[in-house]
Amino acid sequence: MSKALSVDLRRRVVEAIEGGLSRRQAAERFGVSASSAIRWHGRFRAEGHVTPKAQGGDRKSMRIEAEAEFILGEVAAAPDTTLAELKAKLAARGESFGIGTLWRFFERRRITFKKRRRMPVSSSALM
Repeated sequence: MSKALSVDLRRRVVEAIEGGLSRRQAAERFGVSASSAIRWHGRFRAEGHVTPKAQGGDRKSMRIEAEAEFILGEVAAAPDTTLAELKAKLAARGESFGIGTLWRFFERRRITFKKRRRMPVSSSALM
């Protein structure tokens, strides 16, 4: 993942723009893209600072978390339900989630679905 450019560089670009340079001229002077200079100056005007926003992280789990009560209720009612069945039940409610999204939902809660115990070691296995 890429790393945000330093706050010092951002400040110098914004100060140059505030000092009279155009955004594109300031970008060329400091060796950054014009779009970055435009965004930094816009953020400075709107919010009063140029610190970068947080990168990465989960931005979509709130959708499935809104359905947590329904999902956990379905699992409590039928503990042997599959992720595909849950996906279909959610689709009937008008919500569309992938199998991976459902998997991560249960993983966050440390809920696993073990169908069978491990089989014992074969007596004829090589040792």
